[in-house]
Amino acid sequence: MKKRKGNPMRNKLILPCFLGLLLSSCNPTKYVAENEKLYKEGDVVIHHDSISDERREGFETFLESSLMPKPNKKFAGIYFKLGMWNMGGGPDSTNNFVRKWLKRNGEEPVLLSDVNREYNQNLLRGKMENLGFFQARVTSDTLIDGKFATVRYDAFPGKIYRINKTEFDIDSTTQIGRSIHDSKDQTFLKPGNNYNLDVILAERERIDNDLKHKGYYYFSDDNFLVEVDSTIGNNKVDMFMTIKPETPEKAKTPQKIGNIYIFPNYRETTGSNRRRIPRGTEKYDGKYYIIDRENRFRKKVLANHIFLEPGKLYNRWEHQQTINHLVNLNAFKFVKNDFVDSPDSTNTLDVYYYLTPMQRRALRLELIAKTAAVYNGTEANINWTFKNAFKGFETVTLSVFGGYETQTGGNVNLNSSYIRYGTEVSINWPRLLSPYKWAPGRRYIPRTFLKVGYEFLNRRTAYTLNSFTTNFGYAWKENEQKEHNLTLAEIIYVQPRGISDEYRAQMDTVPTLRHIVDPQFSFGPNYTYTFTNTMEDKKHTFYAKAGLNTSGNILGLIQGADYKEGNIKELFGTAYSQFVKAEADLRHYMKLSASSQLASRIMIGTSYSYGNSRSLPYLKQYYTGGPNGLRAFRARSVGPGSSLPENIGEDNFFADQTGDLKLELNTEYRSKIAGMFHWAAFVDAGNVWLQREDENKPGGKFSKAFLSELAVGGGVGLRVDLDFLVIRTDFAIPFRVPYRDKGDRWVFKYIDIRERDWRRDNLVFNLAIGYPF
Repeated sequence: MKKRKGNPMRNKLILPCFLGLLLSSCNPTKYVAENEKLYKEGDVVIHHDSISDERREGFETFLESSLMPKPNKKFAGIYFKLGMWNMGGGPDSTNNFVRKWLKRNGEEPVLLSDVNREYNQNLLRGKMENLGFFQARVTSDTLIDGKFATVRYDAFPGKIYRINKTEFDIDSTTQIGRSIHDSKDQTFLKPGNNYNLDVILAERERIDNDLKHKGYYYFSDDNFLVEVDSTIGNNKVDMFMTIKPETPEKAKTPQKIGNIYIFPNYRETTGSNRRRIPRGTEKYDGKYYIIDRENRFRKKVLANHIFLEPGKLYNRWEHQQTINHLVNLNAFKFVKNDFVDSPDSTNTLDVYYYLTPMQRRALRLELIAKTAAVYNGTEANINWTFKNAFKGFETVTLSVFGGYETQTGGNVNLNSSYIRYGTEVSINWPRLLSPYKWAPGRRYIPRTFLKVGYEFLNRRTAYTLNSFTTNFGYAWKENEQKEHNLTLAEIIYVQPRGISDEYRAQMDTVPTLRHIVDPQFSFGPNYTYTFTNTMEDKKHTFYAKAGLNTSGNILGLIQGADYKEGNIKELFGTAYSQFVKAEADLRHYMKLSASSQLASRIMIGTSYSYGNSRSLPYLKQYYTGGPNGLRAFRARSVGPGSSLPENIGEDNFFADQTGDLKLELNTEYRSKIAGMFHWAAFVDAGNVWLQREDENKPGGKFSKAFLSELAVGGGVGLRVDLDFLVIRTDFAIPFRVPYRDKGDRWVFKYIDIRERDWRRDNLVFNLAIGYPF
């Protein structure tokens, strides 16, 4: 008889607790008094013939969200938190630790007597008036269903009021009057638009923001008044914009920048010493007083991140850019600033920056546990960081890592049992180091990076690899949506060692296994461009990433390398790769409702190997499958083309299925269940192909029939959104298998979810962090 796994005592405790919680949730009115009702929800019904059904539904949801109080939370129709409170004994006091915890984390019942219908009616009427429905009215009624109660609110918005005209009632002969009139064409209050209080508030903020860019430091949006005349008839209003008469004269006068003082080694002191300037302090570059007695920072670099200048008008954009830059230099723990009226000049502001440095040196240890269906392992990372290493806000990082992974199941040697360790040194400069004067703009801080790394990988029963990598290049943002990454030199050098006899015996018959342990040497520039507007609140948003990767092109042409003629050239005793590789990742997100969206992705990768190379080196080849690709197939198990997977067997090594070209398509419907819980349904399709025919991979070359060779799979998944990370689970099965016979690639007819062997061979479970795209 097969023994049941797990701790019997633990199971005995968990089951009653779960059943008790379920029963308590199913009887949410357990502690509701006889003369009381549990408040189920507030339901708003809009009565307006000219509003479409879709807009009416959104309007009702908006109004319902403002009702008070909120009913008890539900998950999948169950009052889960109320059930916890009931299990804790409800209103009864208790000293039992478990019951106290349940009550503290549960919710008391929200009762009908807690609902103030008159308050909610006024609240709804005010919301509608703010949107321009000035003659709105609301009635309410209570619907009783046993021990539950719902309050229904019938809202009658009436006709909406629209803007007839907007006048700026401000004296244009004054300086501030001219400043406001200069931007009146940009007003949000356009004739014909609906009256909307939120738009009026946004207009006041627009004017305030515009004035802040013109020097009016002391002006506030609260100094601006918008008067509305709704008596003109025909459901229209006139808007009159003016400055409040009590506005101080200082607020109506632009302010200039006086002296600028920077304290880059600031520590909290008494207020009397805060602005103390040492005698003999001279201006740097005729602009800034930099008080740095310890000489910890290069003044030229620090001054480059100060946008305000003496003698110029105050400008909010320059003020905010200075703060953003100082924060993003990653050298200061606190960044504070003060604007103070200058004692030497009227309408002039002296500026003080108080910068508290971070600890220059930091040590961090990371321990990572890894688990999957057939293997387990762990990894440790030690990172030593040295900030402001060369007094120019440079960051030097030294990383040492090590880990192991061992296969614990499965019927094939996945080559996944390994020991790895290595180190990486990186330097990050907050500027572009270049012999040419090249600046992509001052809004964002550009970066120059240099990384040098070494890794030793011992796949214990198969082979060992020594890998050296070097990267030098630039990263910069053009604007909030566009980002560039130019690696001037990427060098990858991999040398195999210690290939086992068992692995050698199999790679003689399976050339793909040989390709994994081929010496690899690639060098050349890379470029990546990224565009995204997913941070915007729109129905349709996009993400696009395109990259170009090259290696050995100029040197190969100079040396006349030609693998077809056997004329393969070497550098440092190793044949180098010669190729051009391009790829694109395009994503589209369509918001279907406030809690659901449709996410789609297409990935295209292509390459051309020539001269010194017949195909891409192994580390640069494409693959598909796994938790972020074709989720119904294991990683690197699909393709190329219609070729069969190799060396499937208990004592065989697994040959990764890789290629020189790639196409992958994904679409996923995402929706919220309740609280942190979300679910998704998805379909994935894709494959990889070879650039050239390979006798060991029949059907692997890219051809016109590539669409018939796409692998297809789909499934459903649960996501737990914890704000700081998303835990994702996916269950997927294959729909189409490309290496089956042409007329038998769709496998729907073979699906048998009740059959154990079918589930073992086809049902794929993925556990991952974050969304796949």
